[in-house]
Amino acid sequence: MRNRLSPYLFVTPAMLLLVTFGVFPIFVALAVSFTNMNISAFANIRNVKFVGIDNYVTLFGDADFWQALTNTGIFAAVGVPAVVVLSLAVALLLNRSDHPFFRALRSFYFIPAITAIVAISLIWGYLYNTQFGFLNYLLSLVGVEQVQWLSDPVLAKFSVALVAVWRGTGLNIIIFLAALQGVPKDYLEAASLDGAGEWRKTFSITVPLLRFAIFFVTVTTIISWGQFFDEPFVLTDGGPLGATTSVSIFLYKEGFRMNQFGYASAGSIVLFAIIAVITLVQLRARKADDDY
Repeated sequence: MRNRLSPYLFVTPAMLLLVTFGVFPIFVALAVSFTNMNISAFANIRNVKFVGIDNYVTLFGDADFWQALTNTGIFAAVGVPAVVVLSLAVALLLNRSDHPFFRALRSFYFIPAITAIVAISLIWGYLYNTQFGFLNYLLSLVGVEQVQWLSDPVLAKFSVALVAVWRGTGLNIIIFLAALQGVPKDYLEAASLDGAGEWRKTFSITVPLLRFAIFFVTVTTIISWGQFFDEPFVLTDGGPLGATTSVSIFLYKEGFRMNQFGYASAGSIVLFAIIAVITLVQLRARKADDDY
């Protein structure tokens, strides 16, 4: 009996934290999404009224929500492939040698992942500054006029996404490096004896053996970009003209600036559902691939 109960006792603290801060808030948000809750409700709970699906009806008719959802889709379409491919490419290069210089580079690439996002965004904000930014200074040396990195609605999307890509590669590089340690050396040596070059070994042996790591990084990266908030919030506050407003920023503004907690909760449930469906589709595709 003790041997059977021991595993459950060890995982109980983690499960309690997960339920308290992960699962329970979802049900609270779901309940709040059917009400007109706002800041005054905290003073008098009797002010909270059940409004049914009115918040959802209003949400799906809100042009600002659809713009935010479109922006989030664009961010994910640009950022997810860039993060996954760049992280894998850098990890493959760093894994080619165990020289102390390459070990130091591994730590260097991980620094953005452990640096405060506000500090990172502020530094990038100075780099993007139209008047005295370092990027425009470099361009001026070759005769290029000032670029509106964060003022142009189209360019601002890619400028903000670039910061997130730069920050998001560090942790994924470490994940890929850990996975690369599990690639059997015998396979690579046998391929070398058969005359396979470095490119052939990489794409025919190494990358296929990293399928699970690539799948894991892809899923977590999609979830992260679906909740995209920090970089556009600090750099542009969702501007210009809502061009960098993600769904998370839209929900923050509706909930904490417009004082519409019920409406914002409805949006959060919709975002949760979208991310959950995408994740489930990926898990099903992964299972089908394993069965095949």
